Amino acid sequence: MRSGNRLRIATVFVLTAIVAMSTTVAAETQKAQGVIKSRNGEEILLQVAGSSDQVVLLTDSTNVAQVQGALKVRNKKMSMAALIPGLAIQVEGTLNDKNQLVAEKIRFKGNDLEDATKMQAAMHETKELNQEQQQELAKQNAELAAQNAALKDQQAQINANKAAVNEAIAKFGQLDDYYIRDEVTVYFANGKVSVDPKYISQLLALADKAKSINGYMIEVKGYASAVGSAALNQKLSVDRANNVSSILLQQAKIPLTRMLAPGAMGETDQVGNNKTSDGQAENRRVVVRVLQNKAVAGI
Repeated sequence: MRSGNRLRIATVFVLTAIVAMSTTVAAETQKAQGVIKSRNGEEILLQVAGSSDQVVLLTDSTNVAQVQGALKVRNKKMSMAALIPGLAIQVEGTLNDKNQLVAEKIRFKGNDLEDATKMQAAMHETKELNQEQQQELAKQNAELAAQNAALKDQQAQINANKAAVNEAIAKFGQLDDYYIRDEVTVYFANGKVSVDPKYISQLLALADKAKSINGYMIEVKGYASAVGSAALNQKLSVDRANNVSSILLQQAKIPLTRMLAPGAMGETDQVGNNKTSDGQAENRRVVVRVLQNKAVAGI
């Protein structure tokens, strides 16, 4: 019995010694040296040369200091705020169950902190510059998109203008079977579409003469100078031709059946030099003609 008790006691001592040795090994101080790769609050990711990255945990009791002196034996206590990315540090501590190094002591050199601070400043400046460049690029892209949209609208308007002019040219191109019996040209101020009153008497006289011609037709063509946008000039030519036609219909009492649809010729058939003000004035016009069918005329 006594020998059995002694055996059990010996076994307990051995197990206790093994547990104590395991605890001592687990709590053994670990060291790591590297550069702070990133930091998120109390967690530091340490880039270790020739090894995988090591997670370092800071606690309220972590001693942070900058080594000083020629022999690097003096320490200047520092705030944990000094632990910034890019700083080379030496860490002493113990590993927890997640293989994270719980830092008891962290040391770094003064010139390493200066270098890391400069690097952070440069990275911040670069980041701000990149943000400005991204904003400028986004602005330029937006402006380019707006310009492209405007160009598409302009091209669509140009195509519409060409179609209208071609239609007018085709229509008036069919008038080869007519004689021109009389003609009046009405001129307009720059950008204006209203008919100057001085032309009304001429239009009325033209209408009276037309009524005396057997089988007459009235042709009205509106034009604009090639100054400004083609779309605006096309509209000006439309409005000018319509206003002159209104005078012939309402004041001269020309029957609608004797009126050809007003032609909007836009910038086509320029008769004056658009580089001069006089030439531009000549191009801002509506031409009204009295036509007679050749077959009806019998000539």
